[in-house]
Amino acid sequence: MTFLQPAMLWAVPLIALPILIHLINQWRYQTVAWGATAFLVAANRISRGHARLRQWLVLAARTLALLGLLLVVSRPLASGWLGLASGTRVETAIVVLDRSPSMGQAGRGGRSKLEAAVARLVESMRVLPPARIVLISEQGPLQIPTAEALATLPAAQGCDATTDFPELLQRTIDYLRDEPSGSCEVWICSDLRRSDWVDDSGRWQAIRRGLLELPPTVRFHLLAYPETSPENRSIRVTAARRVEGESGPELLLSLRIEQGERTAGSSTSAESPTSAESPTTAGPSGGEPAELIPVTLQLDGARSEFVVELTGDELDLVDHPIPLDESQVRGWGRVSIPTDANPSDNESFFVYDRPVERRTLIVAEDPGVIGPLQLAASIPPESSVVCSTEVASPSDLLGVDWDAIGLVLWQAAIPAAEDMVPELTTFVERGGQVIFCPPQVPDQDSFAGLRWKGWREADEPLRVVSWSGDQDLLASTGSGAPLPLGQLQITRYCELASAGQPGDDGVRLATLADGGALLVRATTPLRNVYFCTTTVDPDHSSLADNGVVLYAMVQRAAAAGATSLGATRQLTAGSQARKVLDAAAPGTWRQVVGDPRAVSARYAEQAGVYRDQDRWIAVNRSIEEDLSSIVPPEWFAGLFDGLSWSRVDDTAASESSLVREIWRTFLLLLIAALLVEAALSLPRQRNKDRSAGNRPAVDVVGRLKRSQGAVP
Repeated sequence: MTFLQPAMLWAVPLIALPILIHLINQWRYQTVAWGATAFLVAANRISRGHARLRQWLVLAARTLALLGLLLVVSRPLASGWLGLASGTRVETAIVVLDRSPSMGQAGRGGRSKLEAAVARLVESMRVLPPARIVLISEQGPLQIPTAEALATLPAAQGCDATTDFPELLQRTIDYLRDEPSGSCEVWICSDLRRSDWVDDSGRWQAIRRGLLELPPTVRFHLLAYPETSPENRSIRVTAARRVEGESGPELLLSLRIEQGERTAGSSTSAESPTSAESPTTAGPSGGEPAELIPVTLQLDGARSEFVVELTGDELDLVDHPIPLDESQVRGWGRVSIPTDANPSDNESFFVYDRPVERRTLIVAEDPGVIGPLQLAASIPPESSVVCSTEVASPSDLLGVDWDAIGLVLWQAAIPAAEDMVPELTTFVERGGQVIFCPPQVPDQDSFAGLRWKGWREADEPLRVVSWSGDQDLLASTGSGAPLPLGQLQITRYCELASAGQPGDDGVRLATLADGGALLVRATTPLRNVYFCTTTVDPDHSSLADNGVVLYAMVQRAAAAGATSLGATRQLTAGSQARKVLDAAAPGTWRQVVGDPRAVSARYAEQAGVYRDQDRWIAVNRSIEEDLSSIVPPEWFAGLFDGLSWSRVDDTAASESSLVREIWRTFLLLLIAALLVEAALSLPRQRNKDRSAGNRPAVDVVGRLKRSQGAVP
């Protein structure tokens, strides 16, 4: 409990005054033996126990009355935030907000989790105003003049980008190291999604060490909103392609609708079926009724609507044909469903254009791997796609036209800094895709924070036990069937090591039976650098024999790389979109469709379609935002172990305050104590039927009791 006037607590010893007065009153009288009244004392011993109980009750009531008066004057605060017990005002309040789309989930009354969290903080800082308020955002620390300004600050509003909590907490640690903060409260508001916290990232080791180095005057408070909504639906465009159909150009639109938030993460097990038949749209299955969902399509400004049937928890609509005019060569679109618990995931944007040629550069030191890689990269998945390959040795890359290439398959030593790193870095920053395969002899050179460590021989062929089947290069097919990674056999692979930030080992997309990694995505803004720890050599793996996995990986990477060569791109809100938008001159991008309140500085984190002359980009939330996996409480207990911290679970519909004054409660306690004391102090009513002869004796007994200090 905290007090707004803690100095008044120095007067708490005054509650001993009734006890002191009682003791002094006892000393005023001396007991004198008098034989004539001995029989009267013996007659009243039966009622002496009741009299003493009454004495103690009166004394307790008077003491509680004084205590209640002191507590009322000190203005106590009550809070579910157990850590707010310092008794002093905070000098610095640091706020770390989760602004991801999942925080847009609304409770009763229409208020979102983020709005509820900000309202709680503003209300608390009004009661306990700190000397300084700092918001840690993606742009850096922002000092806020008043608590009320937090509610209207653009950097505290919701966005469509995933929150990078490892980065925000590292910035918090850096700020506390560089700026004198005195007594500091760090308030973290989040719905605890794994997509935001990335609890399996190696960066948390360094963050944990940094937290332990902070002074003990820093306290952490976690305001959690872990509730999910099973009634929530989300929609996402998975593909939008312009093709030349039999009756003219048409747009093949693929989208996914999900009922409820997925809690199973994105891992696919090797025991999953390797093939499945799935219709284009979900239909009745096992007698389960289908629900009709209206989907609104806005294509180049023209609005239409079609209805799909949702049976179960998800629906995949694959290659839904939409006729186009001959003049519609390049354009944009938006699909949306009716508003529900979370409006942030009820729409998705896309852009389309003519297919771009998928050009792949193969750089290999082993001639035996060129054939399978070239075959996988040169076979188009459909007639409307054009694929081509180019082969070069690591020592002969001078004539390569990097501006015309979308994918690089690199099976050789990672180039040294003075060799091809500048060209590769420019290629990656432009959006080109790179898949590194291990060289014959690993060295210490690195790229994107990763390097080859050394070859590892397996005693027996290893299987892939889990992989990311919801997204990226190993995602399931359009029909929902997972890739047959469980059929692969790996006999030799090269381990990876971190060469950048300690603990940053990239994102593992496939894991082997011995715990090693098969495919890792490096930590880059555009998420376009991959490391495959084995090769297509038959002595290393069965990737060449089981060509489905290899073909899917190469063609998906080639398709993603080809978008960097075209005029339209699909980008994820956050660092990926910011990288593209910041590469252009300021003010050149304009919003075509999206949130009209978004300013140009927030285009990278706001879903919508943006245009820069002939270039079009569609920005959407990441696919991880549709997953509802929650970081367990044990993980946070381990992160903040040894620190002063507390956690409060809240809901968007809750109206309770984090901090509130409760002096009225103690005022009622004061009044109740005074009433009890008054009732106990009333004199006893004498019996009317007592004879006149008995009254003197009773009066003598009463005087005798008072002489013994029965009543203070």
